Amino acid sequence: MQDFFHFLFFYSLIFCDFQRKSFKRFILFSYLKKYEVMENYQIDNLDRKILAIIKKNARTPFLEVGRACDVSGAAVHQRVQRLIKEGIIAGAEFVLDPAKVGYHTCAYMGIFLDKASLYKDVVKILEQIPEIVECHYTTGGYSIFIKIYAKTNEHLRNILTENLQSIPGISRTETFISLEESFRRQLPVEK
Repeated sequence: MQDFFHFLFFYSLIFCDFQRKSFKRFILFSYLKKYEVMENYQIDNLDRKILAIIKKNARTPFLEVGRACDVSGAAVHQRVQRLIKEGIIAGAEFVLDPAKVGYHTCAYMGIFLDKASLYKDVVKILEQIPEIVECHYTTGGYSIFIKIYAKTNEHLRNILTENLQSIPGISRTETFISLEESFRRQLPVEK
């Protein structure tokens, strides 16, 4: 698209006379400005309405979203594709209920490292433990903070003693068991 505008610019320089050149440049720069706005996509009210609906259920049909937003399903599809292209929507996923697939213990762990420089090496090993579902490099007392699911408390203890505490570079851990997930939500999309 940008190549088209470059072509248009050179065309206006070569083929227009001096009296009309300033007018054509004005039109050209208007198109360029429009292109820049598309490149730095801003979320508008329609995007916010669409996001508010699909963040609750990503499987909501576009036609239904369109009806709620007073636009066509095709318009919703185009908007969603643009939001994906711009990286505003990072993906859609099915969320498993951990308890229904046998994981009844949810825990958060703060991990202390011997040296901060070991972070990348430790994370590579943590990625190989499937029960760890989130991993964050943090400020504060812990170097790494993870979320982990286990089938039982005994299973959690085994993961701790057999997997985590044997990783080179981890000096110690602190574990917090979640008694209940009170709520989970997506970020609000505000102006």
